[in-house]
Amino acid sequence: MSTSPRSPVYALVGNPNCGKSTLFNALTGLKQKVGNYPGVTVERKMGTAYSQHGHPIQIIDLPGAYSLAARSPDEAVTRDVLLGRRADTPQPDRIICIVDATNLERNLYLVHQILDLGRPVIVVLNMMDLLAQSGLQIRVARLEHMLGIPVIPCEAVNGKGLIELRLAMSRVDLPLARHAWDVPAPIAPAVAELQASLSENENRSSLIARAEALLLLTDQDSVRVAGSTPLSPRTQEILRSWEQRWAATGTDWAGTLVNSRYEVIGTLCAEVVQRAGATGPSPSDRIDAVVTHPVWGWLVFGTVMTALFLGIFTFAQYPMDWLDAHVSMLADWLRGNMPAGDLRALLTDGVIAGVGRVIVFLPQILVLYFFIGLLEASGYMSRAAFIMDRVMSRVGLNGKSFIPLLSSYACAIPGIMATRTIEERKDRLITILVAPLMSCSARLPVYLLMIAALFPSGRVPVLTKVGLMMGMYALGTVAAFGFAWLFKRTLLKGETPVMIMELPPYRWPSLKGLALQMIERAGLFLRRAGTIILGVSIVLWFLTAYPKMPAGTPPVEQVAHSFAGRLGHTLEPVLRPLGFDWRIGVAIVSSFVAREVFVSATGVVFGVETDTNGNILPLRDALQHATWPDGRALFTPLVCLNLMIYYVLAMQCLSTTAVVRRETNSWGWAIFQQVYLSVTAWVVACAVYQIGRALGF
Repeated sequence: MSTSPRSPVYALVGNPNCGKSTLFNALTGLKQKVGNYPGVTVERKMGTAYSQHGHPIQIIDLPGAYSLAARSPDEAVTRDVLLGRRADTPQPDRIICIVDATNLERNLYLVHQILDLGRPVIVVLNMMDLLAQSGLQIRVARLEHMLGIPVIPCEAVNGKGLIELRLAMSRVDLPLARHAWDVPAPIAPAVAELQASLSENENRSSLIARAEALLLLTDQDSVRVAGSTPLSPRTQEILRSWEQRWAATGTDWAGTLVNSRYEVIGTLCAEVVQRAGATGPSPSDRIDAVVTHPVWGWLVFGTVMTALFLGIFTFAQYPMDWLDAHVSMLADWLRGNMPAGDLRALLTDGVIAGVGRVIVFLPQILVLYFFIGLLEASGYMSRAAFIMDRVMSRVGLNGKSFIPLLSSYACAIPGIMATRTIEERKDRLITILVAPLMSCSARLPVYLLMIAALFPSGRVPVLTKVGLMMGMYALGTVAAFGFAWLFKRTLLKGETPVMIMELPPYRWPSLKGLALQMIERAGLFLRRAGTIILGVSIVLWFLTAYPKMPAGTPPVEQVAHSFAGRLGHTLEPVLRPLGFDWRIGVAIVSSFVAREVFVSATGVVFGVETDTNGNILPLRDALQHATWPDGRALFTPLVCLNLMIYYVLAMQCLSTTAVVRRETNSWGWAIFQQVYLSVTAWVVACAVYQIGRALGF
């Protein structure tokens, strides 16, 4: 009985900003699985592509790396997968090295190290269009001949070169590289001795042992840390012996190896890279003259941020209104066609009032993700970090910390994960501690609900709403910088790091890639709405519906008498100084599961309001009808503003706390973050409300 051969497993590797994710999306489409590598918060992407003959091919999209001598957790994952050290990930049979053609020499350093592994490799020269714009060209056939492996010119954004790449991936006879690289004579005996020891004592294959020996001598700490298997005593003894010998003779063994690689790469590039036209500033350089200018750069940055928030209020408004109308229609239809009882109440006051009111905000969340994806894919995100470096340095950090903070506008969890690119541990920890202050997309429904309650007539100019929304984001950003300054000078003292960052060339974003990201985010949001938010809404409905009061009791009195009402009344003395009553307290407590649950909880607690015909009121109108026992309006402009300020500063997200614990490997820092943010939110909101009351607002 014959068995079909196993699908080949390809690893997709490359430097950061080389277009690797775009190529991965182009090859795999929607057939992707995204998660984290066990034990480390590094994104794990696996997908299925198909050969020209229709056979499935598994692809692992590995984190970007400049070298196999890992300096960060994500680079360590790339190294360990390629060396076959991770039990949770299959060791790739073949490797696709995607190279930024405009920076061939720098990118070939990683390729040079990968060729040491002795596995079939395909080199993809991406961004060939940008190379042509720069006045350069690469003799592809010559490069292919010199390396002895397939070299595919490609423009991943435009889909050019994908057919040729699939044909190369379909080959069963991929050749091994002609890797003619002579290790420098002073280092060669050490490499041979370490290779033999690693083969014998660490059970490595001959080629893997040689590659690992070279890594040990290039940067031995990168092999010893990040969860790698400890070296055997014999291997450590050999290392120490050679280090002592070289120290006695003044030999810089690591520098010698690195320089030797670059000499080989430089010779290769000199032969294959040619100038095709007149020299001059590249299009990216001309754009950067404005975008990174000390004055104009800030103007561009402000314009981009204004466009982002303006888009949230304009592009998404029509689908939001459509969803809102149909959610209310569905609830009214159920009220008119189902007999009164607990089942109808569960569906209308629990499921629809909870989940339905959150789903309404999906279009605006997708607009936010689209804009952030656009900034990342176009190359502008690095420029934003560059112009923010001067501001960041004043609080003790550098522009590299701004990229995780800016990513936290979408969600604090990937923002915190992005801090792994920060080399200094203290700076990384400070960035993690302040990242939740950047207003994430989960806060967006809360802000939008309060703005809708603040301006119920809907006649307020859009720019006024945009300004208020930008004010909330600015408040979070200023608070993040303020606490970073405080931590840098107290808990986590240290020198301000110098920023060294690559500015990738500008490129047209792949609309297909952006669409795939939005589909992925929409799926995650709807799954969250259908699981966590649905579960909380059902539990909260039960807590507001029981114990039952006699038939005919006004709904507000029923909620006040319920389990949830009793909890809210217990909390009210703590919340009253902020202008919040017990019902707002119930929604705040519910939102510790996830911030957007505040809207669903508000829909359950306040969604009992109806108009004179018995139809369910839109949630913003229900909030306008809410009053204190003495008849005073509950959601005054001051209270609406104060709720937004509270949610800017409060943690209110247990998922983020769990990720902080895993990223810092400490419950102490996770609990500290939750406490300091919660206390700050209460103190600031209390001050705002009390001062506002004193001034007559």
